[in-house]
Amino acid sequence: MSKRSRACEIPKKVKEKVWKRDNGHCIICGKWVPVSCANAHYIKRSQGGLGIEQNIVTMCPECHYEEDFGQATKLYEDNIKIYLKTKYKDWKIENLIYKKY
Repeated sequence: MSKRSRACEIPKKVKEKVWKRDNGHCIICGKWVPVSCANAHYIKRSQGGLGIEQNIVTMCPECHYEEDFGQATKLYEDNIKIYLKTKYKDWKIENLIYKKY
């Protein structure tokens, strides 16, 4: 596994912290979900999004699919950004992206 792949992967401890931070609920629709659903990247893995708490949110499978492929993608992205900014006062997009150097 490459360094980038490892950096973008979400460790189990991060999933657990994110799930607790999000009270075990999808941050979009409010539905209760298992800890495995704490796996939605704000900055996508394909774009170098790190597997860190500040880049991960809990989403139910339906909302996660809609965020990735649906009509409301931009709205979901804006809502996730606002949500994460309320959780981390020093939250910045540039800190969420894998940097090779």
